[in-house]
Amino acid sequence: MNFIYELEFKVRDYECDLQGIVNNANYQHYLEHTRHEFLLTHNISFSQLHDEGIDVVVARVDIAYKNSLRSGDRFVSKLALAHEGIKYTFYQNIYRLPDMQLCVRAKTDCVAAQNGKLSPCEKLDTFIDNLLK
Repeated sequence: MNFIYELEFKVRDYECDLQGIVNNANYQHYLEHTRHEFLLTHNISFSQLHDEGIDVVVARVDIAYKNSLRSGDRFVSKLALAHEGIKYTFYQNIYRLPDMQLCVRAKTDCVAAQNGKLSPCEKLDTFIDNLLK
């Protein structure tokens, strides 16, 4: 996988369940935050797109949980990207640090809607296509 962005995190106590491991739903927060930060580093904001009448939404998420993270663990979320038609696909892996143990492998498909209808987002299309050249 050709990762083009990564973001480090540290697990907080309240993200863990009674078993002492990160609750499965929190991994989606990590993945989403990584996607948002990636776009923000390139001056693309979901809230700004919304203000322009464009809503980028998650259409599908596929997550494989491989190993659990625990409170205090440091980890890195890595991101790769693909663009097909009106679909933006984010491939993301989460690795525990420092041993780089794979914890999560995810694929998230996003689409853009304007006025409630699926449509291409010229701003994202141009950015992603230029990035992937």
